[in-house]
This record gives sequence, structure tokens and C-alpha cells, in this order.
Amino acid sequence: MNTGPFKVEVLRADHPRNEFDCGDVDLDRYFKTQVTQDIRRHVAHCFVAVNSWGQVAGYYTLAASSVLLADLPQVLAKKLPRYPTVPVARMGRLAVTQSAQQIGLGSALLADALTRVFQADVAAYAMVVDAKHQEAVLFYEKHGFKKFSSHPLSLWLPMNAVVALME
Repeated sequence: MNTGPFKVEVLRADHPRNEFDCGDVDLDRYFKTQVTQDIRRHVAHCFVAVNSWGQVAGYYTLAASSVLLADLPQVLAKKLPRYPTVPVARMGRLAVTQSAQQIGLGSALLADALTRVFQADVAAYAMVVDAKHQEAVLFYEKHGFKKFSSHPLSLWLPMNAVVALME
């Protein structure tokens, strides 16, 4: 998927990661040293936004997950099967380099993730994200995500909202 001057693709071994700097030490360290282990272990996939020079300007991770049925609002939960958990897609991390912040790349990466989940052959009731701090919560809320009442830094967006966006 092309997002302006960036191309979003699956992380490969030849993507340069050592220079990545989003301003958050934990997100930087994860991308530089741990993401390939998670990919190898099949616990996450990583997608990167690459500029025309081949530099990584942002990344996000996706994984299959589940949430407790009881954590969803009762009005929605009563319409779902009575299994203890509901299948979701989880965006574990989303980061944009400092030099590419404030140009909408984070929103474009989020849209790419939602599109991938929407087009997947595996069912997911919602996209779930884990925000690192309140600023990230505001970013996701701006895009329609709702907080879980039991986990204030975890948010969710039902796939029917994504379907409405895609149509």
C-alpha cells in the first residue's frame, strides 16, 4: 500500500533498523532488537513505512488476540456468542520516526493495519490497541477507538466500524 511518499511493506532483513528514532526508548529498542524474534516465533507481524531512499519512517505490529466478552459493553456483548473470549486483532506497537511525525504517517499506518485486518481471511470482531500513554490514547480516540473500562490504556474499534469506513 502506498501512503504518499511512503510504501508500507512487511519488515524484511534488509530494512535498516539501527537508525530508527521515534523518541521513545522502548519502541526504538523493540524495533531494533526484538521484533525479528517475535516474527520468528510467530507472535507478531511487523509492517514498515519506507521512504523513497529505503529508510524506515514508521512501523506497526499486528497479532491475533482475544478479549474477554465481559470487557465489552453489555449492549454489544449480548449480541455475541456466549464464549468467554472474543477474537480480535491486536496492534501491539505503532511508532513513527521523529523526522516523519506530524505529517499524518501514524494515521496512514493505522489505516493500513485496519485495511489488512479487514481483508484478512481470519475473523476478528475488533481491532485492539495498547496505548503507551495518554497522548497515544487521544490519537486512537481521534480515530474512533473506545477505551476498555477495565484497562484505560487499551482501546478497541469494532470491525463493523471499519467496514463502514471501507464502504
